Amino acid sequence: MSNRQADSWRQQLAALDATDPQYVTQLVERLLDAGRKAGASDLHLHPTPQGLDVRWRIDGVLHQLDVLPSRIAPNVVARLKVLAELLTYRNDVPQEGRIRASEPKVEVRVSTFPTLYGEKAVVRLFAESSQFLSLDALGFDVELQASLRRLSAETSGAILVTGPAGAGKTTTLYACLREIVAQSAGGRSIASLEDPIEVAVAGVAQSQVNLAAGFDLATGLKFLLRQDPEVIMLGEIRDAATAEVAFQASLTGHLVLSTFHAGSAAGAISRLSDMGIAPYLLRSGVLAILSQRLVRRLCSCAEVSTAAEGFLGLPVTQARRAVGCAHCRGTGYLGRMLLAEMFTAERGELGRAILSRSDAARLESLAVEAGMVTRWQRACQAVEAGLTSPAEVRRVLGFGE
Repeated sequence: MSNRQADSWRQQLAALDATDPQYVTQLVERLLDAGRKAGASDLHLHPTPQGLDVRWRIDGVLHQLDVLPSRIAPNVVARLKVLAELLTYRNDVPQEGRIRASEPKVEVRVSTFPTLYGEKAVVRLFAESSQFLSLDALGFDVELQASLRRLSAETSGAILVTGPAGAGKTTTLYACLREIVAQSAGGRSIASLEDPIEVAVAGVAQSQVNLAAGFDLATGLKFLLRQDPEVIMLGEIRDAATAEVAFQASLTGHLVLSTFHAGSAAGAISRLSDMGIAPYLLRSGVLAILSQRLVRRLCSCAEVSTAAEGFLGLPVTQARRAVGCAHCRGTGYLGRMLLAEMFTAERGELGRAILSRSDAARLESLAVEAGMVTRWQRACQAVEAGLTSPAEVRRVLGFGE
């Protein structure tokens, strides 16, 4: 990937003395710093026969940064494990830890995994607190944003934000928390249970799980309910036990916000039902399910395309395609934008479909009839407006629909 950050990294690496005993320490320090400055969300260090393949994820896409010599690969991963307080002598089992950064508001997570040619390491670089924005700044459709703001003022029920890893779910949750704090002006008891706490939010009593001490999400949530909270934010619903307690709380005078992995808003209902959550809890407990994706935004160098084959099967009449220039580092894209859909458990046929455990396709069809604008509709609108390309939509949403 040819860009200023990558060139700067190579220059810094070349300036290091490979014979210095602190060489690997300095290399890792500069690598983490380069990742932050480039706006990378993840760093991947993958051992191969050719060396340690280093890639970083920018705007949701992996780009190769460098290939470090094989002889230092174990030392580089070992240094990351030291920083993350992991067991350096265990390279045969997966491990996960956090780097205690000098800035308390910056979270860095390290995950290692044994592979054929040595340990692979993935470093997650969480956004700084200044990047967790308000609802106004996230790019939601005006009506959808107004609905989120209205739902944030409710006194009970569950709001779930769904999507794959890296879709901005946590950013949306923090924006909702900020909105609730601002709306209540300190008049509501707001608490969170997270793994990990990614940023401090004024006005929220935040707690972090500790699995080693037996303090997991399900256990923590049960005790948190005795703390007289009115609003509860759960970092993620991962299992049936946590989901059960969360939905029971949503029916007993608590507003619950959380994230959940599902392919679509309607699909989240089906997944929760498959986990054993009673249909009446889903029907009565769910206020809304927000499903979101992030797609790359086209750079100004993009060219207009009217060829039907360039639409990749999308029902659009015009599109722009990525070209690439120095400004966008040759990718054709610059920054990302949000595609979102919101499912609400309306009364009537849709509510009855939830109670009867209808499949995701049926639920989505009924939600569309009730007025839901799907992620695909918003994607096609973005393509028609020249904001993103058909290729990017297919990369993110796939070819299945």
